[in-house]
Amino acid sequence: MIIIPAIDLKDGQCVRLRQGEMEKATIFSNDPLTTAEHWLTEGARRLHIVDLNGAFSGNPVNHEVVEAIAHQFPQLPIQIGGGIRDMATIERYLTAGVRWVILGTAAIKNPQLVKEACREFEGRIIVGIDARKGLVATEGWAETLAIEAIELGKELQDYGVNAFVYTDIARDGMMQGVNIEATLALAQSVEVPIIASGGISSIQDIQQLLEAGNTSKKIFGAITGRAIYENKLTLGVAQKLCDTWNK
Repeated sequence: MIIIPAIDLKDGQCVRLRQGEMEKATIFSNDPLTTAEHWLTEGARRLHIVDLNGAFSGNPVNHEVVEAIAHQFPQLPIQIGGGIRDMATIERYLTAGVRWVILGTAAIKNPQLVKEACREFEGRIIVGIDARKGLVATEGWAETLAIEAIELGKELQDYGVNAFVYTDIARDGMMQGVNIEATLALAQSVEVPIIASGGISSIQDIQQLLEAGNTSKKIFGAITGRAIYENKLTLGVAQKLCDTWNK
């Protein structure tokens, strides 16, 4: 399993939200490129970026910042989500050097886009499954649908997606621990690798994910944000634990 630091972009700044609410943003940095370089120096093997403005507006807003990070640090693979709703945007990001594109709202409302994107850009499309009490949420988590996360995963896994990023919205940014039960349930229900997200607060959470992943063999990564920004979790220590566990 790999530990994936998150950079959430709002108005060009690095922030963290609580349960996806924009008005609860905590600003951690005014310089996303320096932040990306910091995580690279700390041993990051992948970077998770979310364009928060884009997620709410439905169109990329912070794309120039994302592209600048990809250009400046080509050795750091990036996965980007937020406001990606068409093939042109996907192609733009991938051409700019981003490794994977995450489809969230578009995956639910336009599954044909997922199918087409997976065919055109094989191995480079990730689907974000964000859930509130087990039900899928879209539009920057502002809208909750009557479809269960596991049901959605089963529907989309055959399209050729690279992975699912599973986020428990109630845990996101709250430092209350990851939802192991829901993450494991999804991992055991689909054949696609799972990247856990939302609520990771300590090395104990990483330990629990590793133990759960040992059961399912499909929990590939863990995204962490607030915990590493507030020094509750050290990226290098967490990754070393994962590497030791994987031997």
